[in-house]
Amino acid sequence: MPYDIHTPTASAWDAFVRAHADAHILQLSAWGTHQSRFGWQVQRFAIANAKGQIVAGAQVLLRRLPLRLGRRAYLPAAPLFSTDEAANDLLWRALRRCGAAFLKVEPCDWYRPRPDLPERLTRAGLRLSPETIQQPRTIVLDLSGTEDDILRRMNQSTRYKCRLGQKKEVAVRLGTAADAAHFGALMQVTAERDSFYARPPAYYQSVYEAFAPSGEVALLIASHAGQDLAAVMVFRCGETAYYLYGASSNAERNRMPTYIVQWEAIRWAKAAGALRYDLWGVPDVDEATLEANFEERDDGLWGVYKFKRGFGGALRRSVGAWDLVNNGALYALYLWYVRRQGGVA
Repeated sequence: MPYDIHTPTASAWDAFVRAHADAHILQLSAWGTHQSRFGWQVQRFAIANAKGQIVAGAQVLLRRLPLRLGRRAYLPAAPLFSTDEAANDLLWRALRRCGAAFLKVEPCDWYRPRPDLPERLTRAGLRLSPETIQQPRTIVLDLSGTEDDILRRMNQSTRYKCRLGQKKEVAVRLGTAADAAHFGALMQVTAERDSFYARPPAYYQSVYEAFAPSGEVALLIASHAGQDLAAVMVFRCGETAYYLYGASSNAERNRMPTYIVQWEAIRWAKAAGALRYDLWGVPDVDEATLEANFEERDDGLWGVYKFKRGFGGALRRSVGAWDLVNNGALYALYLWYVRRQGGVA
């Protein structure tokens, strides 16, 4: 079957993404719009059949390399493959022409594992990368059944804390754009307390505003006596909901607002039609190591693993990041720079 390459409209692209078996929030046009406000250029490559239907494609984020040595391309949760290898081959050829020294590809296989994917990537000329952008390991909750079924899959302590809203006089509201403007400030408080990097407040306001028109984002805020204690920003694409950002104040922590607001976010996801809830990122080690060490460690993602594990999800790992190299010299220089910067470009 003949195929052609074109640049789809945002609406046509989003319709394709939402219907794809590997649909992911990071491939929606709203994510590209958001990232374009923070130094990335966005390109979309769509492979269409003779009827004009998109069968494969990728939303690509492009940015200048450090020291202005050309450009790099990043494909989060992509490419979105076809069942026809001819379409996939054409997609790879299109991606090679995007004008980047190399492409970093992080395919989405958290929800639909494909054991043959590494072999397919190798055949396409990619190499396993020493640098990942998204955390490759996560915990995914099953949202099937009733709300009581979801609660039963949690451990006893987490289930108890999720149900404390009324007893602890904690109310949860659905936030507005005005609340999104203040969410970043709460993130800064959390980052200072828990020793992690938080993006500028404008970043969180931007991502909320990008997804708000489609209704695929919710900002849920837990408060007591008029004081905001905790908030989560969650998203949905197709059958999956994503807990991307969470923040909490230093006040009234004994009221368990982070558990109460997280439970309301899970309820929102289920009501919106999601079949699963991605808790988005835990330390990249095997489950035996996680379980043997989480009580003693709270550095990096270890603290959030202790929190997330109680919700009763399944530990999943993607195939990681793979690089398609167009310029070997610039790629080697980039890897050297990343190592010099402690793994951050």
